[in-house]
Order: sequence, then C-alpha cells, then structure tokens
Amino acid sequence: MTSSLAVDLDTADATVALGRSLGAILRAGDLVVLTGELGAGKTTLTRGIGEALDVRGPITSPTFVIARRHPSNRVGPALVHVDAYRLGSSADIDDLDLELDDAVTVVEWGAGRVEHLADSWLLVELREQGDGRQASIRGRGRRWEGMDLSLALRAGG
Repeated sequence: MTSSLAVDLDTADATVALGRSLGAILRAGDLVVLTGELGAGKTTLTRGIGEALDVRGPITSPTFVIARRHPSNRVGPALVHVDAYRLGSSADIDDLDLELDDAVTVVEWGAGRVEHLADSWLLVELREQGDGRQASIRGRGRRWEGMDLSLALRAGG
C-alpha cells in the first residue's frame, strides 16, 4: 500500500507552505524525489522544507554545484539539496557519495535516478494545472506505508 495526495498550488507562497508542511514530517534519512518541468517550483518547495527544518543558508538551485548541504540551526537533521539534472546516470549519483543517514535529502530531477539510495522515499511531481500548479505526492516503501499524507501534513504543518 502506498500513500498519495494531490495538492493545488496557486502561488509560490502556497508552494513554500507545502514545503513547510512536508518538512515538518520529514526526519533524518528521508529521501524526497522532486520531478517537474523547468520552473515548476522544485526549488521553491525545497525552500519551504528548509524553513521547516530550520537550516542554515539560503535555499537556491544547486544546478551548478550539483549538491549543497545545509546544516541545521538547531538539533535536527541537515538538508542535502541535490540537482540531478546534469547527471547522466545513477552511477553519477553514487559518485557524489551522499550521506543520507543524518540528513533529509531532496533531489530535484531525481526520478529514475536516485530511488536506489533508500528503501523508502517521497516522490513529489509538480506540474502546471490551469493558472497554477499541482503537486502529486506519493510515498514509496515502509516509511510511508499506510500513512495518510493528508492528515500527516495537516498535523505537521
């Protein structure tokens, strides 16, 4: 059984707010895989996750540095923000030698490239819908099995 949820996002602020709600339920070792067209809101969503985790530094697209680690400002997990757009394969991801256990790892453009890194992950697909966007969130693996994401996000955010 997998958990899933669709959320309509009419503004960038709504995307950040969804990220905050997600960040409130994430813990060290969690992997979040983001997919969507250029400009769909992947980095904006990650900014909200970073706010909820209270991490250091501005959350900006890691396109040119590939991966950026944001340490926590408090006792809590760091945020590892990865952009897999320029990486050709899962082997390229492995070469990054990401430490997933003590951090929440968010990978933009990661679908089909990073799922082998963890037994469980959240897949967040951002796409245009009407005048706004929609986020489809699906949990995969034991960590998310049977979880009502709607309730969890409401309670966490």
